[in-house]
Order: sequence, then structure tokens, then C-alpha cells
Amino acid sequence: MNRNGGATKVRRQQAILSLLGRERLGSQEEIRTRLRRMGLPATQSTISRDIEELGLARVHDPEGVRYVVPGPGLSSAPATLLRHALQEFALSFVAANRLLLVRTPPGAASALAEAIDTAPVAGVAGTVAGDNTILVVPADGTSPRSVERALRKAMEER
Repeated sequence: MNRNGGATKVRRQQAILSLLGRERLGSQEEIRTRLRRMGLPATQSTISRDIEELGLARVHDPEGVRYVVPGPGLSSAPATLLRHALQEFALSFVAANRLLLVRTPPGAASALAEAIDTAPVAGVAGTVAGDNTILVVPADGTSPRSVERALRKAMEER
């Protein structure tokens, strides 16, 4: 897969999650229209794959049909997005003093950093992204190696 295409996929999936948090969307066409307005054009088949990968559910309620992010105990969309982003973009991890650096392909650092911040990952206070490097700041009392282990575990979870 094209690395920049992967960054677009992560951004698109993050946008879908954000839209569903703000709006009631009941069809793939509604999602496609909102994404296009955000500058993220996608085909119906692409949106269908995104919905499946994010583990979204289509539910019926008194107001009609809508897509939702499953709640606790069900598939976790942010964790799924994090796993995909780590698998696609994390090239290497380097512990440096009390920080962790994550190397990515050019242009992919911000998408992966946003996925880390959104998930969130235990022991991570926050991230700062450049073009191809993410500075992961461990929370107080957490070592960079612990954060690396948590990220590697998130990358492997199903």
C-alpha cells in the first residue's frame, strides 16, 4: 500500500469517528457527503471497508437508523484505528532518556500521533509529531520502554 494513501485512510477513519460523535448519520452516502465536504473524498466501497474495520454498528432507534461506535465490551474503534495506524506507519521505536521516539514514513507522523492520543495508550501523557518522527511523552512514573511495550501490544491485538 502507498504510505501516503495509508495516512489518508487513517485521517478518513478518524474523521468518520469524529462525525459520528457529532452527527446522526444513517447511510454510507451521508458519510461520503460529509467526508467530501471535509476534503476527504471516498468511494462507497472505501467507506464500507472503513465501517467494517472500525467495527461500527448500524442501529435502529425511535428516530430511525444510524451508525454508532460500539460501546464498552464491544469492538473498540479507537483501538482498532490505533492498531491499523501502528501496523502501517511505525517503522521503529527508540528510547531516548525519558522519552520515546517513533519513526514513521514521511508525512505519516501526525496521523499516527493522533491515533495514539485518541486511543489512548496507558502511560502516555501526550505526543508531538513532526513529518516522520513522533515524540511520545510518558506519564509521570512510566518508562519509555513501558510505553514501547504498550504500543507494540496495541499493534498486535485483534
